[in-house]
Amino acid sequence: MTIDELKFDKDGLIPAIIFDEKSGNVLTLAYMNRESLEISIEKKLTCFWSRSRQELWLKGETSGNYQHIRSITADCDGDALLIKVDKDGPACHLGTDSCFTNEILKIDESSEKFSVDGLYNLLLERKEKLPEGSYTSYLFEKGIDKILKKIGEECTEVVIAAKGGDRRETVYEVADLMYHVMVVMVEMGISPDEIREELASRHVIDHKVKQEKMV
Repeated sequence: MTIDELKFDKDGLIPAIIFDEKSGNVLTLAYMNRESLEISIEKKLTCFWSRSRQELWLKGETSGNYQHIRSITADCDGDALLIKVDKDGPACHLGTDSCFTNEILKIDESSEKFSVDGLYNLLLERKEKLPEGSYTSYLFEKGIDKILKKIGEECTEVVIAAKGGDRRETVYEVADLMYHVMVVMVEMGISPDEIREELASRHVIDHKVKQEKMV
């Protein structure tokens, strides 16, 4: 589909849903006109039309929180866009990761799909509020030495379970290890995105090495 095939509304605008490619979170809903969409495609950065200011708005131009476009997809009617991005910082002007933070309804919380980012955000909340009776609060209160001791213990448990050939027990111990690793990440201010970026850089290096070996 081309820009000419898109259906802009009577004001010459089309809604754009901005989606974080790494975390899978919806970041914001904004609007584009033809010019801002063309700029977005040219610069590979999101550029919107501000309905309140009646002007073009290149996201990140003043804040530094640029959104690097990875893909732009139109819906079946061609009257809405889904834009996947790799962001440099918070998407919301309030400083939050996403503009969608005001929860209205949440059904059957226990059955929600697990995510690394969801767990990380929960650990961040535990560190900030330190609710009584929480094991996570206990770890943060004890500090880095206690957290690292638990990581060492869980590493040993993983080795023992795997060496014994107990697949179910190994899964259980790996989960424990991952949880404690994420606790130390929160303690040290390391985000999941930083880990993803590091792994991605290694993937690129490994791919280049393989290509060189084939030459």
